Amino acid sequence: MQAVVIESPGDVGVAEVKDPTPGPDEIVVAVRACGICGTDLHLADGDFTAARYPLVPGHEFAGEVVAVGGDVTSVATGALVAVDPSLYCGHCRQCRSGHGNLCENWNAIGVSVAGAAAEYVAVPEWNAHVLPAGFDMSLAALIEPLSCAVHGYDLVHTKLGDRFLIYGAGTMGVMLLLLASRSGAIAVTVVEPNAARRARASEFGATVVVSSGDELDPPMGYDVVMDATGVIAAIEDGIKRVRRGGTFLQFGVAAAQATASVSPYRIYNDEITLVGAMAVLESYDRACDLTTEIDLGLARLVSDRLPLQDYVGALERARRSEGYKIQLSPGGP
Repeated sequence: MQAVVIESPGDVGVAEVKDPTPGPDEIVVAVRACGICGTDLHLADGDFTAARYPLVPGHEFAGEVVAVGGDVTSVATGALVAVDPSLYCGHCRQCRSGHGNLCENWNAIGVSVAGAAAEYVAVPEWNAHVLPAGFDMSLAALIEPLSCAVHGYDLVHTKLGDRFLIYGAGTMGVMLLLLASRSGAIAVTVVEPNAARRARASEFGATVVVSSGDELDPPMGYDVVMDATGVIAAIEDGIKRVRRGGTFLQFGVAAAQATASVSPYRIYNDEITLVGAMAVLESYDRACDLTTEIDLGLARLVSDRLPLQDYVGALERARRSEGYKIQLSPGGP
């Protein structure tokens, strides 16, 4: 089969690889849609510590089950599935305490084991979530990033009437925006330097959209501030704008070696909560329900659907923040 292979950081291409076969508790999925996200850029550049090369990337995906292992009972061939890429060991201290996303032996499909930027991928049975017959596969591939946003909301403990400030209006920033009103926000301000993305944030319901934190009025006093950029300047600016008793969510992925300057006294004196949200934790099922049972408008986030052979170019477009969610269609629509 054809698959994208990152041989080593900076060495990315499409190659012929062996077709996967299912283990006893695995299924093989013919990939119909696979999204590209910031994590894929980190993997291609070699600054994601969990990566193991050579690697087939792709962790946001959905497709059709074409083979099942002998012990599989909950999924049949022909089913359409979205797949949670998380692979937890289940027996380390973090897993036993309910923090599987912080597993001491953490792995993930498309990050440390072969992923879905390929025609086929083998995944554990329990990772597959069966979708309604005929469900839009492009929409289904958005369930994984949405589940990350849902996990982020699990951590900030929002209240009715809260005022939100979100940095970044890329795919993840817009997903956080779409969930804000359903989590109690009375107003959502978005900071985004890209003009096209500012316009998109307005289309998706932002109350106020600005290009820089310097334009904010009031300059401080937000109950919940979320960073969806990973940019240090945005993070430092956002922490300054949390109201007393408020919460700052670090959602965007910064480089592992990056550092930000904060005021420890203000965190103490204003009782500010700083919290990070890493990947998915007990949120994938709810993201499935949000996607299949109501219309959040997520389909508008997909700007391109490209063949597998266009991966390198698509990755560079994502690096330049062109479009929104770029997806691959390895096995056709």
